[in-house]
Amino acid sequence: MTEISLPPGAGLSALASRYDVIFCDVWGVLHNGVSAWPTAHEALVKFRENGGTVVLLSNAPRPAAAVVAMLARLGVPREAFDAVVTSGDVTRLELDRKHIVRLHHIGPERDLDLFDGLDLIGPDEADIVVVTGLDDDDVETPEDYREKLQALAARNVDLVCANPDRVVEKGGQLIWCAGALADVYEEHGGHVLHIGKPFPIVYEQALRTALEIRGKVTPKTRILAIGDSMITDVAGANTFGIDCLFMTGGIHSGEIGHPPADEAYRKVLEPATAMPVAWSHRLVWDM
Repeated sequence: MTEISLPPGAGLSALASRYDVIFCDVWGVLHNGVSAWPTAHEALVKFRENGGTVVLLSNAPRPAAAVVAMLARLGVPREAFDAVVTSGDVTRLELDRKHIVRLHHIGPERDLDLFDGLDLIGPDEADIVVVTGLDDDDVETPEDYREKLQALAARNVDLVCANPDRVVEKGGQLIWCAGALADVYEEHGGHVLHIGKPFPIVYEQALRTALEIRGKVTPKTRILAIGDSMITDVAGANTFGIDCLFMTGGIHSGEIGHPPADEAYRKVLEPATAMPVAWSHRLVWDM
């Protein structure tokens, strides 16, 4: 993986010929939870028009259909992507594979579609807990859940984290996600199964999806990840062995600045085992 020097705001067109498939983050690249960025979906449309395949890879703890519906409401055209793979869908696949039908859920009501056909029970009865987020992420923090999580950990209840994101940008502010609750659980000695970026299980599902669409295997050297988070998007691309285009205008924008200060950029990406091949403030096709 060789880093490419691109001017500020450089477009996807400068990289596109090197890749056949894109695994693109959703929240932080296509939208901020309130508004979509038209240049981003326009760039993906162009990539597809040139023969590329776009799989949206999201840590949303909901079925893909819910993500597609949200994108439509925000004005992201269906022509911008071929398929959606969510951590929610992969979580449900794992629950079904393990024949789990009774569990306790921590998270907002909007995520309940994920558990259709399953039996949701109270925390005192549960042997497994699935965390999709905070009940009210506008006002709550992980500390509001510490006592409950500590009690579950003391009982050795397995916890499945269906969204490893710690925070996400919503209308310019950062809100807490399920990954932050998983951190609290692990602090108290609880066992957590993380399903989502940066863990390989979701990339493997995205790769299978790309195979179904294209009808042939795509070498990892021809796959580009696009995302705005060091700990999920960059780390996930590193772990899976694919290149990454890093969006500096996402959750790290306050740390990096715009245009990025080189020292701040390097500090944010210090944990990376391989640097992104390029960066852009927002996803665009051309400058």
